[in-house]
Amino acid sequence: MFHVKSEMDYSAAHEGLVIGLFDKPEKFSGVLAKLDEQFEGQLTELVKSGDISAKLKSITKVHSFGKIGAKRIWFIGLGKEKEFNFDKLSEALGKGFKALKASKLGETAILLDTFTMDKVDGLDAAHAVSEAFALATYKYDGYKQKSNEPEKSLESITIYSPLLEQEDIKASLTVGYAFGKGTNSARTLVNTPGNLLTATDMANYAKDLAATYNFDLEILDKDEIEKLGMGAFLAVNQGSAEPPKMIVLKYQGKEEWQDVIGLVGKGITFDTGGYSIKTKAGIVGMKTDMGGAAAVLGAMEIIGELKSEQNVVAVIPSTDNMISGNAFKPDDVITSMSGKTIEVLNTDAEGRLVLADAVTYAKHHGAEYLVDVATLTGGIITALGMHTTGAMTNHEPLFEQVLEASMEAGEPMWLLPLFEKDKERVRDSKVADLNNSPGAAGHAIVAGAFIGEFAEGTPWVHLDIAGTSTSSKEYDLGPAGATGVMTRTLALFVERFEPIN
Repeated sequence: MFHVKSEMDYSAAHEGLVIGLFDKPEKFSGVLAKLDEQFEGQLTELVKSGDISAKLKSITKVHSFGKIGAKRIWFIGLGKEKEFNFDKLSEALGKGFKALKASKLGETAILLDTFTMDKVDGLDAAHAVSEAFALATYKYDGYKQKSNEPEKSLESITIYSPLLEQEDIKASLTVGYAFGKGTNSARTLVNTPGNLLTATDMANYAKDLAATYNFDLEILDKDEIEKLGMGAFLAVNQGSAEPPKMIVLKYQGKEEWQDVIGLVGKGITFDTGGYSIKTKAGIVGMKTDMGGAAAVLGAMEIIGELKSEQNVVAVIPSTDNMISGNAFKPDDVITSMSGKTIEVLNTDAEGRLVLADAVTYAKHHGAEYLVDVATLTGGIITALGMHTTGAMTNHEPLFEQVLEASMEAGEPMWLLPLFEKDKERVRDSKVADLNNSPGAAGHAIVAGAFIGEFAEGTPWVHLDIAGTSTSSKEYDLGPAGATGVMTRTLALFVERFEPIN
């Protein structure tokens, strides 16, 4: 896929040559000056006249007319240098790769050094190239009948850079591509229909992942879940014909099993709402209610691929939430694995129930730090919209590490408050220790507060991705549909994690 060379060979017969362009330079310098020499200064004139644009994310295609080996040059506008950063580079590259794919180029070359400046060095640029390529060219084919015509796509990218060591560039390309592919794996899981991704299917996916990366694997079936007393998880599964699965993946990157990070992902493969049934419009798209599980599995793929020097246990409670004569009901009282009893006031508040037992089980496996990820509430969409993940925590130093990873991954989040009054609302039940739905006010906050009751004193961060897990329209780094959000954030968080005393 990626090939690295130091000196640009202008006679090489590339189908396309990709160049980044800042501002409107009076004249080219460095590697661009050498290229302009091949065109006898005509590229400079095209920039001056505005026929080649440097506007951020603009794409300009210029025919080479045989002056170099490449048939066409693709200029990607990078905007003003002082406003440039990694996120803008990724988006600009994503738009460029979409254009290259649409033009059905099978092979192209990139002048890496034209995409760098003070805030983004060459190795960051290499990471951005491979990550953006994977993300922007992702396609979920679905289940339509296929055409017999072969689909041509970018199969080979040559990276030219005389300023960096080739092995360093290759390493950055490998990392970036791993992050992109892991995110795409999460996207595919979320895009898959619920009848084709049951809890058993998700467990089998985890089994394949464990075999590929030598993870320790534990999959609890219904009998084992019952023996462990996971009454909250089992209640959600009661109405289903599909058996539940508690999925555990363990990765040991240190000699001792200590400083263990617990990643917990909500794995509801389809959510009817149960007897608190969703509307006919609201129920459509509920195949995506396992976006948290997908993010955790995608992150584990990246962690396994890059061999992180951390200890991680991933816990995924997977089931659908269906309606039948056996389904749990409002007013039921259930007992969680932790021993806490729960009054069910809303069967559509099921995600927090399965996460309650999953968080407890992650601690059982030695998790000393917890991050849960879930498409948990419509309330987070009302509060933050579709582009920002909501967060809650009982431990600000841990949250700061997660936040830093999210900023680097370009997956913004916002911290919601967690006060004693919020905890009191969750504890307000005349018949049980907790209630699962204290009302619509502060919906996203009380949902997080409920999970926090099971984290107890363990440092914990909650991420609500109900708004960010899917996109209704195409964007620079992906198509409409699943985004794979938080996959890269979790992987970066694990990679950079510093134990907290």
